[in-house]
Amino acid sequence: MNSESAYITRSCIIRHNQVYLNGALLWETAPKLALQEFLRAGYDHFSGQYPKFHKMDALSKLGWLAAEMLLKNTDIASLPPEQVGIVLSNCSGSLDTDLRYFATIKDFASPALFVYTLPNIVMGEISIRHGFKGENIFLVSDKFDTDLMSAYPAQLLATTPLQACICGWVEVMEQDYEVILFLLENKAGQDAWPLTAEAMEQAVAASHK
Repeated sequence: MNSESAYITRSCIIRHNQVYLNGALLWETAPKLALQEFLRAGYDHFSGQYPKFHKMDALSKLGWLAAEMLLKNTDIASLPPEQVGIVLSNCSGSLDTDLRYFATIKDFASPALFVYTLPNIVMGEISIRHGFKGENIFLVSDKFDTDLMSAYPAQLLATTPLQACICGWVEVMEQDYEVILFLLENKAGQDAWPLTAEAMEQAVAASHK
């Protein structure tokens, strides 16, 4: 599906301990670095000024970190909070954290983990960080569905007050993870792509080089 009024203005992809911004490799660590160590290293490298990060589960840390890089050096913060939305998806929901929480029930159920036993909490953490109050939804599907994830946000941008939307895929299960985030806007800007499923697929393919 093509959108005549919505554009991909930025992308951030994180996989295999590598971070790609707008198709270019931005940062990487040793391939064998464990996920939590990679997330801490990424936080120290790109942010390092948000203590609440350390209390998040892995899913929220991944989405939060990707959003930090996606939004850096943009003017999204100048938009009214109600004009920025979030549409995310994955295939495991919050199962990674659910299993960790279940393991604590044998002794003492962890309220710190229980907080994160819904996948949409990652959107809450991003929204709290940036003050977003627009439309948001978390979907579960077998894979990153570029048709859905281009068409649905395009409809939101065309029919609601939204002027920008973060959309994409945030998946984690133990040490396996992948983040694919796009910043979508109603204005083209420099180097923007028309919002299409094909454009999303090309951006994902670029990070496999």
